[in-house]
Amino acid sequence: MQKIMTVTLVLAMAGLAATARADGPGGTACAANLAADGKVIYAATVAARPTLDTLRAVVEHETRSLAMADKIGRGEARDNAVAAGECLKIALQ
Repeated sequence: MQKIMTVTLVLAMAGLAATARADGPGGTACAANLAADGKVIYAATVAARPTLDTLRAVVEHETRSLAMADKIGRGEARDNAVAAGECLKIALQ
């Protein structure tokens, strides 16, 4: 009985981990078409492990941090963030 419960718990945790990841194949394919700065925003946001509920706030935070650190251009940051956000939505679904 203990072994069955352990196996069930491990499988449930693996399932939760798989659904919480923001690197689905559709999102990765979409991100391949982003501008260089959009790809940086996408990668930083994936690393932050957002959910659909927190996606907008995480994209905004990561974009602002990258722009302030001069890692992406400020002039196109909003457009690149919107494009990256769309790819992230695809990846999270």
